Amino acid sequence: MATRRPPQPTPPAPDDAVFVISVAAQLSGLHPQTLRTYERVGLITPGRTGGGGRRYSYRDIERLREIAELTAAGIGIEGVKRILDLENAVAALRSRNAELVAELEAAHEALRQAVAARPAPPTRLPALPQPPSGQSIVVWRRGT
Repeated sequence: MATRRPPQPTPPAPDDAVFVISVAAQLSGLHPQTLRTYERVGLITPGRTGGGGRRYSYRDIERLREIAELTAAGIGIEGVKRILDLENAVAALRSRNAELVAELEAAHEALRQAVAARPAPPTRLPALPQPPSGQSIVVWRRGT
């Protein structure tokens, strides 16, 4: 008789806010008050419980580590904020660029298929009727 194992809990997704502030501070190497300061100036936005407690995600922890590296390198809070905003803008532009490249490739493929599916053009062009000779009018203008 096989024993049934209880279902294993799935690990939280990178954006699931699961860490309380003390655990987030320990994982990021920062003091809890520093996390509150970073939230106040808009560098991080943790999730909130129904009672108002802060909850941090894996992605928040990574962001806190990045902020800590930048400030340790001597960059001020406003500089860190600007760097993070620019990094977010670059990521959004890269994502949009990838979408546009995929769209362009799909359009090229559709065009190739349309060209391959069309009937072959006639090898000889139909003859165009020639105007009867002797009925042409030529206008001459004398220079003044």
